[in-house]
Amino acid sequence: MNWEQVEGKWKQYSGKVREKWGKLTDSDLQVIRGNRDQLIGKIQERYGIAKQEAQRQVDEYISSLPVESTDRSDKARGAGRS
Repeated sequence: MNWEQVEGKWKQYSGKVREKWGKLTDSDLQVIRGNRDQLIGKIQERYGIAKQEAQRQVDEYISSLPVESTDRSDKARGAGRS
């Protein structure tokens, strides 16, 4: 999983982020809106950790998320069906 995928589907992933970092508020997640630097800053602020540690946690978490398939051939196969 890469950050662009998370950013593009922030509404879906914000709940998972909230599960991981429970001290983040709904308001924090609205402000972050998928911005990686904002997420790192809020984690730093809420947990009182160094920027490097917050970056490490975010990178580790994102790499642990399953990659979603974007196989266009599946969509193409169903496109001509009625």
